[in-house]
Amino acid sequence: MTHPNDALARLFDAQPVNDLPQGDRYNICPTQSVAVVVQGAQAAQGAGPRVLTHKRWGFVPHWYKQPNDGPLLINARSETIAQKPAFAQACRTSRCLIPASGFYEWTKDASGHRLPWYITRRDGGVMVFAGVWQDWGAGDARISTCAIVTTQANCATQQIHHRLPVILGPDDWALWLGEQGKGAARLMQPCAPDVLQFHRVDAAVNSNKATGAQLIEKIV
Repeated sequence: MTHPNDALARLFDAQPVNDLPQGDRYNICPTQSVAVVVQGAQAAQGAGPRVLTHKRWGFVPHWYKQPNDGPLLINARSETIAQKPAFAQACRTSRCLIPASGFYEWTKDASGHRLPWYITRRDGGVMVFAGVWQDWGAGDARISTCAIVTTQANCATQQIHHRLPVILGPDDWALWLGEQGKGAARLMQPCAPDVLQFHRVDAAVNSNKATGAQLIEKIV
């Protein structure tokens, strides 16, 4: 994420909270905090303002005794999200927008080495993933968590990976957030092939400790 928080707040017409992650971030990893857009306290009545806040990337089902009691749920498959016990309630009532400047995906060479690719919008704009969220725990142990909804890859990105985040355009945001009633399920489709562009980047990003703008630089 390299788009500043004030620009995100304007883009989504959302009120930012005070403790959003700050600065350019080139290697956001699971369990770290990510910016998300949700509906405010009056969302059930369709009148709540949008809020730009943050949540832990890694959805925690309510039955976990500890956040690490089971698999780390960073993604939710669109084909099964409504039936999976972990996500069924959230996909109906707790959907969010998860903005990013881009994301990484990997292929492998003949020797099995992981080769990272950086994927962005072709128009240079903010990429917006469909997400679901849920609070877990109580008191001081309470955390707010989220997962990215994924679908099958489009014909452009399938050469890199068979899955793709559900990427929403501005006309889709209100429906996904529940501001326009029901029908969000129809949004869980791959974006058009010409929306995205991608290039190879250095394998340094394979380490969760790596950071810096050089991680997204194109290599031949």
